[in-house]
Amino acid sequence: MTRILSTKKLSKALKNKLSDAKIELVEKNFIQTKSIDFEIPQLNDYLIFTSKEAVKSVLKSDIKNVHSISCLCVGSKTRSFLEKKEFTVIESADYAEELIQIIESKYKTNSFTFFCGNIRRNTIPAFFQQNKIAYNEIVVYETKLKPHQIKETFDGVLFYSPSGVNSFLEKNTLENKTCFCIGTTTAKALENKTKNIVIASQPTVENVINEVIHYYKRL
Repeated sequence: MTRILSTKKLSKALKNKLSDAKIELVEKNFIQTKSIDFEIPQLNDYLIFTSKEAVKSVLKSDIKNVHSISCLCVGSKTRSFLEKKEFTVIESADYAEELIQIIESKYKTNSFTFFCGNIRRNTIPAFFQQNKIAYNEIVVYETKLKPHQIKETFDGVLFYSPSGVNSFLEKNTLENKTCFCIGTTTAKALENKTKNIVIASQPTVENVINEVIHYYKRL
C-alpha cells in the first residue's frame, strides 16, 4: 500500500479521499502560525493579503473601518475567506508574481497596506520599492518551524509552503521520495534537493491531494 506524509494535518474529507484511493496517510504539522499584536496602521487606498492567517489576525485587532477598504489578495482560499468575512475583493491571483502584474497595469498610482507574516517573500515589497509605489507593511502573524523526525517509511511527501520544506529538512532527508507541492514557490524551495517534484494544477490543498491520487493511480 502506498504511504504518504503530509506536512500539515488534513481535513476529514481529504483524509477520506485518500483512504478511498487506498493511500495510507501519515500527517504532522511542520509549521505553526499564531496571530501577534501589532500597531494599528494608517490604512492606504487598498489592502493586500497573501494568506488566510493574515486575515484572521487583522479581524482579531481593533482596526476601525477595515471592511470599508477594498482588497487585493493571493490565493483562491484567501479570496473566499475575505468574502466570507464581508471584505470587498477587487483583484486576486494564484501567485504574488501575477498580482504585481495586475497592480502594475491598473493600480500603479494607488497606495497599499500589506498585511503579512514574519516569514514572507520579498516579491510584493520589492515591486513597490522598485516602482516607487507608496505602501506600508504590517506583520500580523508569526510562522514557527516545528520539525519532526519521521521514523515511518513513506513513498511521497506533501508540501504546502517553503517554511514547511525547511522544517521537514531539518530532521529528515528526501532520498528518492516523490514531493507533491502546492505551487511553484514551494517547489522552488526544493531546488537542488530533489528532481522528483509534482506541482498541483491550482495552488490549493485539495488539488495537491488530487495530484497524489492521480499520480499513484497511474503506477
